[in-house]
Amino acid sequence: MDIVTQGVLGAALAQSVAKKEHVRLATIIGLVAGVIADADILIRSSADPLLSLEFHRHFTHSIFFIPIGAGIAFLLLWPFLRNKLPVAYLYLYCCMGYLLSGFIDACTSYGTNLLWPLIDTRISWHIISIVDPVFTIILIAAIIAGYKKLRPSFSRIGILLAGCYLLFALFQMNRAENSIIELAAQRGHTIEKIIVKPTIGNSLLWRSVYLSKNTFYIDAVRVGLSKRIYQGNSIKQFDMSQTFPELDTNSQLVEDIQRFEIFSDNFVSQYPGRPEVLGDVRYSMNPIGIIPLWGIEMNLDDSSQHVKFDNYRAASEQVKQQFIDMLLNRTLYE
Repeated sequence: MDIVTQGVLGAALAQSVAKKEHVRLATIIGLVAGVIADADILIRSSADPLLSLEFHRHFTHSIFFIPIGAGIAFLLLWPFLRNKLPVAYLYLYCCMGYLLSGFIDACTSYGTNLLWPLIDTRISWHIISIVDPVFTIILIAAIIAGYKKLRPSFSRIGILLAGCYLLFALFQMNRAENSIIELAAQRGHTIEKIIVKPTIGNSLLWRSVYLSKNTFYIDAVRVGLSKRIYQGNSIKQFDMSQTFPELDTNSQLVEDIQRFEIFSDNFVSQYPGRPEVLGDVRYSMNPIGIIPLWGIEMNLDDSSQHVKFDNYRAASEQVKQQFIDMLLNRTLYE
């Protein structure tokens, strides 16, 4: 999730196990330890743009890295806190702060190498958006109350409520997915692959992408007291052997395309109107749109070059209004 949520989750966990006299220090320690895992964003290369994509939420988010991550936080904080806390308590609070960094990221749709090195596969549960104000505010309120009152019970309640919110989001995801399965059946489609993920900042409006006969179908589902489907667009799945059969399979370009396909779980299509750009169809500014949020640009004239990685985050007023209308359960007009 976003770095603020990572920090406040770590603060809440550390605060929840703290002795009364340690509550305030434990909160700060957990806050610092909670964001350490996202230091992997510093792993990048100007020569290889996909390196940062591959290593974000990688080994630092593995459950097996927790003792090491906590140790890094401990070493960073020890010079400042060595006269304020016993060693055992400092490490305990660091460990609690770091504990769920990988887990909460696996609850999003981006993907997390939660079981690396045993399994080098990104795990995505698609339960919650990368930014969800409700989840974050619950934790912030809890740690502020605990910090002021010197009572870890507030953060325990906050963690319980945040956990209940995740269960609610899981319930919402299942409702949305069932609606899409019914829609696909009405269309006469056999679903070969499907992802249903929350749109930014909420658990009401969900983006769905499913694959059927080499075509991705994109729809949105609003799940409130009742359910409403907003039928979207479709786009062909990218197939390198058919689209670019002339490419040298041993070239750098082909290797980068394959890396991007692995990262995107093969939810890859060509950018509409730009055949040299491949996009991750899972993400779009428009819940029912086919314009990707990010993608790679290929130099088809020189297959020895690395691809470029680009973001396409600009959203028109029409797209913004469509998102608001769907979120508020309104009818869309062309």
